[in-house]
Amino acid sequence: MTDLNWLAVTPEIVLLGMACLVALLDLFVTCPQRRPTYYLTLASLAAVAGLHLCALDDGSSVYAMQKMVVTDAMGHLLSLSATLAVAASLVYAQVYAGPRDMLKGELFTLSLFALLGISIMIIGNNFLSIYLGLELMSLSLYALVALRRDHAQSTEAAMKYFVLGALASGFLLYGLSMMYGATGSLDIGEVYKATLTGQINKQVLAFGVVFIVAGLAFKLGVVP
Repeated sequence: MTDLNWLAVTPEIVLLGMACLVALLDLFVTCPQRRPTYYLTLASLAAVAGLHLCALDDGSSVYAMQKMVVTDAMGHLLSLSATLAVAASLVYAQVYAGPRDMLKGELFTLSLFALLGISIMIIGNNFLSIYLGLELMSLSLYALVALRRDHAQSTEAAMKYFVLGALASGFLLYGLSMMYGATGSLDIGEVYKATLTGQINKQVLAFGVVFIVAGLAFKLGVVP
């Protein structure tokens, strides 16, 4: 199926809904340790992990959102691993963030949105959807780095991360535009077919790949 196929992206929809719900309910939490928010976040992660586990039984590849995303066993496995990693991080955060006055509702909400960005990147079948997932993850991480507002080094690190991230986004978008100009598509499968046929501007494509790799390297912290 190549239409919208909302069922194929059920874990991501649930994750988005729970992230918004956590952000809303945290407004009414008065406990300094944010226990209700913490437990609701873990329950949300458990639900998302359960959906990925159930989907692992079906090894078929399912396209959705007009082929913008594709779900398969490997994608569900990677998303499950990311979900468990975020859950483990939040469990550890109870010990680390408490004494540093970082146990705020934003910690849990932004963690869920960062995970959503990771999940979108994993299931992305188009460079545009991968880019959107990367930006969602990056924006969440910028805010998480600056979560300790009264700490000068935290604020400085967040500002540097944001500036480098903005620069990397420019590189990445420019590279994607060159790739689109060379191949006529941002769909991963179509780009692959275009490179096989050889009916492309190889020089433009090479420059585009260089900019994409440079942007991803900045985003992932490989350089500087």
